[in-house]
Amino acid sequence: MNIALRILIAAMYVLVIVVANWSIQKWGIVSIGFGLMAPAGVYFAGLAFSLRDALHEVSDKYWIIGAIIVGAIVSYVIEDGGKIAVASGSAFLLSELADFAVYSPLRARGKIRALFASNVVGLVADSILFLYLAFGSLEFLSGQVVAKVYMTAAVIIIMLGYRFFMKRKRI
Repeated sequence: MNIALRILIAAMYVLVIVVANWSIQKWGIVSIGFGLMAPAGVYFAGLAFSLRDALHEVSDKYWIIGAIIVGAIVSYVIEDGGKIAVASGSAFLLSELADFAVYSPLRARGKIRALFASNVVGLVADSILFLYLAFGSLEFLSGQVVAKVYMTAAVIIIMLGYRFFMKRKRI
């Protein structure tokens, strides 16, 4: 697979991890709708799961784990050694293990099905560990899960739209 594509997707993944952690420092806890609240980085973290799956498509687990570690280190430096970076890195690693168990086996049945299932499993595991390590509480769990589902749904809609457009273009 093209090394430039691997590097690009890995860099995007790292950037989204860093921005997710930075946004928590910048904006704290935000409303995500339906009366639910979550740390501001939740939207970027939701996007990170889809980028992780894109990285799965063009590389292997070492690229993904490396990107998570780089994202956590950069966040740690920016945050001046804060617990958000440690919580985030740990949570992304846990969700990646869950993703390995779900995405890879389902991939043969289709990208969208694999993306949806792995994101749901990953976002729940990630949210629980992140909230516990970062805040010592699961108070924002519902908000975390709902906001990450927003982002997963948005990516799936974009993928379906792209697929539809490409099929029509071929006809």
